[in-house]
Amino acid sequence: MPKKPAAPFPFPQDLRDAQVALHCTRVECEEYARTLPWSAEPMPGWDSDKQLHSSYVSKKLDSPGYMDAQYTEITRYRAELLRLSQEVFAHPYGATLDVGVVVSARMQLKHAHEQTEDEAA
Repeated sequence: MPKKPAAPFPFPQDLRDAQVALHCTRVECEEYARTLPWSAEPMPGWDSDKQLHSSYVSKKLDSPGYMDAQYTEITRYRAELLRLSQEVFAHPYGATLDVGVVVSARMQLKHAHEQTEDEAA
């Protein structure tokens, strides 16, 4: 028999905001990273041999490496992700929870913004 979801935790608004900011920043960083060359340093590309029982052939074009502005931007994103992760992880609200529900609370926190959107609709 499937478990019933636990009652929502009363997350403080600053914790909810930090979690949403973390999520949004991660999405932005991933989108930006898709536009970057495959290697941060200039590297030659390659073609690999066809693998047995597969039609896949690995191929990479030469990578020009990151330009200074790209390196600065990806570094900024990573620093912001680290800061927001620490803010969410070390929030004082976590200390108020019983040890057995911390993981459940963190999983619910990741979706807390969805509950707010549903209530507003």
